[in-house]
Amino acid sequence: MIDPYQALGVAKGASDKEIKSAYRKLAKELHPDRNKDNPGATERFSDVTKAYDLLLDKEKRAQFDRGEIDGEGNPTGPFGFGGGGGSYHRGPAGQQPDFGNAGADFGDIFEGLFGGGGGSPFGGRQRTAPPPKGANVAYRLKVEFTAAATLQKQRITLEDGKTIDLSLPKGVEEGTQMRLSGKGRPGPGGNGDAIVTIHVNSHPFYKRDGDNITLELPISLKEAVEGAKVKVPTVDGPVMLSIPAGSNSGKTLRLKNKGFHGKSGVRGNQLVTLMIVLPEKDEKLAEFVKGWNPKDNPRASMGV
Repeated sequence: MIDPYQALGVAKGASDKEIKSAYRKLAKELHPDRNKDNPGATERFSDVTKAYDLLLDKEKRAQFDRGEIDGEGNPTGPFGFGGGGGSYHRGPAGQQPDFGNAGADFGDIFEGLFGGGGGSPFGGRQRTAPPPKGANVAYRLKVEFTAAATLQKQRITLEDGKTIDLSLPKGVEEGTQMRLSGKGRPGPGGNGDAIVTIHVNSHPFYKRDGDNITLELPISLKEAVEGAKVKVPTVDGPVMLSIPAGSNSGKTLRLKNKGFHGKSGVRGNQLVTLMIVLPEKDEKLAEFVKGWNPKDNPRASMGV
């Protein structure tokens, strides 16, 4: 049985922000894709995901803190487990605990000892815990970089074979979790939930920087010297970009609102860094450079 606080390495009074931060760090470290030959890491990944799920559910967290449920969300027994000759066996997720003494009726025992009524021996009616919901089911959804940036709907197949088209949330990133209420396994108190963890695939030339997207754009020497309008790829499709005359490698230009959608609803930008690419074995260019003696020292600012 896991202690969710210990699993995530946070204090009992940790805030939601601290819990999310701890989970993201552990999820990246223990992710199955990075630990294909380490089953222990996969098991820990499952534990920290369950812990994260429980601690971010305010109702379940309060129940755990009061000792009403265990670290996996199962109800704890109403009696101590020491002595007596009965035994406690935790059943599969979503099932009631089995206290041994098969066939024993605790209501009948109290009635015989304290004089009927089926109530509590301490006065009033005996409180019964609500039936537990079914187990949550964890899913991992791979999303293409451009699809995450543009919030394209993603189709996922659930455990029961049904498919759902998911709308990605603004601010989606690696490790983002989405809860699908009632899409888990059935139980006496209703269905559990489906917990979908997002994995954003890398891209061959785009990189993410917060809500911005960065891109290194190759340009020719002629385009850099004379200036030009060139076609540039973006996650929304290609656009035309004006390159100022006399541009150097490393110069960064901005394409507004071509980045990721932030949590606030404001979209980031695409930052295009120019990279001059010289042609191979260009005899005319080589001949020109031989007779060209620029007066400026490009390293003057470095004191050399």
